[in-house]
Amino acid sequence: MDAPSPLPGDAPWVERPEHPIALPCGRVLSAARRPLVMGILNVTPDSFADGGRFLGLAQAVEHARAMCDEGADIIDIGGESTRPGSEAVPADEELRRVIPVIRELAAQIAVPISIDTQKAQVAAAALEEGAQIINDVSALRTDPAMAPLAARTGAPVVLMHMQGRPKTMQKEPAYGEVVGEVLAWLRERVAHAVSAGIPLQKLVVDPGFGFGKRVEHNLELLRRLHCLHALGLPVMVGTSRKAMLGRILGAPDSGSGPGPLDRLNGTLATVACAVMAGCHVVRVHDVRPALEVVKVCEAVRRGIAYDNA
Repeated sequence: MDAPSPLPGDAPWVERPEHPIALPCGRVLSAARRPLVMGILNVTPDSFADGGRFLGLAQAVEHARAMCDEGADIIDIGGESTRPGSEAVPADEELRRVIPVIRELAAQIAVPISIDTQKAQVAAAALEEGAQIINDVSALRTDPAMAPLAARTGAPVVLMHMQGRPKTMQKEPAYGEVVGEVLAWLRERVAHAVSAGIPLQKLVVDPGFGFGKRVEHNLELLRRLHCLHALGLPVMVGTSRKAMLGRILGAPDSGSGPGPLDRLNGTLATVACAVMAGCHVVRVHDVRPALEVVKVCEAVRRGIAYDNA
């Protein structure tokens, strides 16, 4: 039986464009050899995957150091959950959660720290304490002071696509053609960032898996991730432990599936998809297994294994 023909626009794997990420300290992060692995550290009581596990300073620092030991290239620290239905956290509470952790980690680790926040006040304090990257799930929409801050400090910014806001984003999300609409939306946010004085070379784009998207939207984005290279910027992918994986892995017609802590295998499958699509950063909770997948996929892509990749 003949193998089915590939769908138009599909690619088994895609060359990863070289888009180095320059940090304010002068250091450059490069995905030339392999995609970068960003380890997630939620210092929140209510994040969907690990809320409350790392609220204490000692637990948070220990976990971040463990992710560094496992090979994380970036540590992403967030003090406000953006899970579906979540409520915004006041800036002073977000600061109370993240600043002691960033201060402690910046003195202990060489791995760059990213601050996951929508608030310029929090981002400014985090950068002052040693963070070097801003990861804004609102793509500079929530706080008008965020773009000028990034322009002034030279911090790279991750612009993530989201339809709606965390509290309501999963209530009937709809698209005509999801990939084209996400691309157009991100292109507009990139233009906004550049007009605010942020150099194009300081921007990273994220299609926002699970943020205002149904399972079928997420799957279409994952299947056509290579299309995001049209933006000419580094691409970050964050699928770790997300609900779409529970739906895919659940029993047929059950409406449920494995909980967040039981979605490792599904997460790793999507990491493999991201690597083969030429993405630059994968954002994960489980660093060691994700890095192993990255290395194997990169060896397949290149036909060569790097001992120290």
